[in-house]
Amino acid sequence: MDFDYSDDQKFLKEEARKFLAGNCDVGVVRGVLDNADRSFDEKLWKGVAEQGWLGASIPEAHGGLGLGRVELCAIAEELGRAVAPIPFASTVYFLAEGVMAYGSEAQKASILPRIAAGELIGCLATSEGPGVVGPATLQCRVEGGKLSGVKIPVTDGDVADIALVLASEGGRPGLFLVDLKGAGVSRETLKSLDPTRGVAKIVFDGAAAERIGDAGAGFEVVQGIMDRAAVLLAFEQLGGADRCLEMAKEYALGRYAFGRVIAGYQAIKHKLADMYVKNEVARSNAYYGAWALNDDAPELPIAAAAARIAASDAFWFASKENIQVHGGMGFTWDVDCHLFYRRSRQLSLVAGAPKVWKERLVAELEKKNAA
Repeated sequence: MDFDYSDDQKFLKEEARKFLAGNCDVGVVRGVLDNADRSFDEKLWKGVAEQGWLGASIPEAHGGLGLGRVELCAIAEELGRAVAPIPFASTVYFLAEGVMAYGSEAQKASILPRIAAGELIGCLATSEGPGVVGPATLQCRVEGGKLSGVKIPVTDGDVADIALVLASEGGRPGLFLVDLKGAGVSRETLKSLDPTRGVAKIVFDGAAAERIGDAGAGFEVVQGIMDRAAVLLAFEQLGGADRCLEMAKEYALGRYAFGRVIAGYQAIKHKLADMYVKNEVARSNAYYGAWALNDDAPELPIAAAAARIAASDAFWFASKENIQVHGGMGFTWDVDCHLFYRRSRQLSLVAGAPKVWKERLVAELEKKNAA
């Protein structure tokens, strides 16, 4: 059995790398990082839309390319490698996937073509502060089609046009589409470890809300979206982890200490070897997740959790060890290591912390074993 990309998928991945090399070098990333008034690169966002990536998995009937999820995974891997400063994940992995999986035909016809054309930025708003939101703690309320409450933090909530918001309606949880540029919505941009991915506090005060998915099934719908996003995020994390390993290797082979390259020292060899092993473990789990997502397999919850855990661990470890291999220079602003460390921390939290996914993995395995 072949667990690698097909030739066509490899070609897509190579072309994505070429495009990002020419349009998303480190200068583009730093341009957003150094500017407090920007949380994404508008030019790159437009270019990505022109490439068709925003609609890669969206059906042709709704203006997309109609490709499979594996192709989207290949694109995600390259975006992660480039630490692209755009709201791609929030818009494609969460909003688009959520609408395709749970939206009505009218909702699909209204939202998906605008995502594919790059006219719409989305986000997912579930958190209401520290801790995991549950049925007993959910504070946002929808009454008569109007939403009130606070969501914080919301990744890309500062630039999004539309949000998927978890809220209670008649005492039952639901997921709702909300126009963030409409009446009854106010936003406050927050500081974060990775300024290349904006974060906001969103206050709803009678904002119009339209339910997506079945009534009372809010948590089930959110978890379904999270499973899909977890696999795609795992490929972003894998791309970033691979680039960290490359950076560490390149520096180790070119840096001399006591008359020899530091790559020849056992301590550095061990760091590089450990990075490689974690990356390969993450890769195998990510490929399993890609298969489950593409085929909508029953194993998706388990595969998504495994991919999420392994990729989060690999990217964080690789970004940390990359700094260590660079030594004192690795901690400075001028060296690019911190860009990957920031993104590794951001991606490990955007769809729920690894601890949450470990608990989910155990629960799903127990459920499977009891069946």
